Amino acid sequence: MKFSVSVNMERFDPSRRMDDVVRETLFLVQMADRGGFEAAWAAEHHTIESIIAPNPLQTLTWWAQHTDRIRLGAAAIVAPYWDPIRLAGEAALCDHLTGGRLELGIARGAFQYEFDRMAGGIPQQQGVAYMKELLPAVRKLWAGDYAHEGHYWRFPLSTSVPKPKQQPAPPIWIAARDPGTFDWAVANGAHILSTPLSAPPSEVLVLGEKFRKAVADHPEVPRPRFMMQRRACVYAKKSDWEEPVRHSSEYGRRFENLFQNIGGVTNGFPEAIDYARVANRAN
Repeated sequence: MKFSVSVNMERFDPSRRMDDVVRETLFLVQMADRGGFEAAWAAEHHTIESIIAPNPLQTLTWWAQHTDRIRLGAAAIVAPYWDPIRLAGEAALCDHLTGGRLELGIARGAFQYEFDRMAGGIPQQQGVAYMKELLPAVRKLWAGDYAHEGHYWRFPLSTSVPKPKQQPAPPIWIAARDPGTFDWAVANGAHILSTPLSAPPSEVLVLGEKFRKAVADHPEVPRPRFMMQRRACVYAKKSDWEEPVRHSSEYGRRFENLFQNIGGVTNGFPEAIDYARVANRAN
């Protein structure tokens, strides 16, 4: 087992200076680098102050200039917000600028709030179809000249400039929770990013079984890696538990707002929904 860390720039009210957020974010990534973590991951989100991440490739390039060995991952590029030529070129350049440390995650997208602003208001569930068209096109652009006639994108003979530093390509990760996405990702030679979100810990076992089934159903491909994202609080003494746990709960109140599309967002700050809706959740 290897450990990675997901580091997001976060503001929960306007009193937090962005300069302080930037400084503290880099400090966490450098600490993970020195501590032997496998990778540091940056998300993609838009118009949300609690997850400040408009371009993970830009963030990873910044981190690369201040770290030595840690792998640098996008978790994850949101497929409907990109086109294949742009993603192929920007990801390949990021791979060079990070010294070949890029891990490229691709997802369908998480929040309808963002889809209403970034993807013309299409239902968030439709993002998976964009993801399934985007990944093969990017790989073909990395390989050489390629013309694309798909459902969502069309372009004449083109190629990625530059090509990635890692050959034949940086490792690809797919964000998956449903069995169909697990199966498609494994069949296409991708690794799996997964998370129980706000479900109880038993959901980890459910997701692990989906991974094992997808691997068993595709013996023709090399066994992929499986990464599970969980929120965790670390503190020096038992008596120090309250502050990190409170912060995690406050984050959850805003996440549920966005994930369930049940609250407002003012000037980029999501409303913290009633604590009773997230406390002691059993499902």
